[in-house]
Amino acid sequence: MNWGGLEGLLRAVNVYSTAFGRIWLSLVFIFRLLVYLVAAEKVWSDDHKDFDCNTRQPGCTNVCFDHFFPVSHIRLWALQLILVTCPSFLVLMHVAYREAKEERLREIQGDNYRRIYPHPGKKRGGLWWTYLLSLIFKASVDLVFLYIFFRLYRNYNLPRLVKCELPPCPNVVDCFISRPTEKTIFTLFMVVITCVCVVLNLIEATYLIGKRCHEHLEAGE
Repeated sequence: MNWGGLEGLLRAVNVYSTAFGRIWLSLVFIFRLLVYLVAAEKVWSDDHKDFDCNTRQPGCTNVCFDHFFPVSHIRLWALQLILVTCPSFLVLMHVAYREAKEERLREIQGDNYRRIYPHPGKKRGGLWWTYLLSLIFKASVDLVFLYIFFRLYRNYNLPRLVKCELPPCPNVVDCFISRPTEKTIFTLFMVVITCVCVVLNLIEATYLIGKRCHEHLEAGE
């Protein structure tokens, strides 16, 4: 991973974020991304290899593992992280578009041109809507993934023993999940951090809308 490039992107996102957005970004980077890279991947690296069933029937273990783990936690978290961080980079792209448009006007009309965006990074007009929609999208993605985890993994809990009777298993087979307590703790940790991120997104969206309404009321007086 290019940490220098990632650090540059995070600094750029911070410039155009509110205080709530900076807290959200810190939580995502420290408590979600770093925990995912440093610890979570190692915890789930042996999930299939150490999924033991008390049978030697060919194919039974694979079928049972696929039934109880239809999608890996790690892959779901990776997809979730990608989806919740992309909207922040879309805000950067919108600001870059504004700056490029200003630069083209300056080249065409000279230094005394009429500026369309006196402050390209200020959340006004289309950029305000882009930022607000990015918050709603991020909160929606996190809520959808919380529901997916809740449905797939029995209220976020991984039991030590699961019973499987799917073909080609000859009968009811006992299967044992590796390190279930550790995996449950990590799952609950990620769930709690995700809930905090959702709350921050909603607070920031409320703050933006409230601030805009206050500005309109002051302008109307």
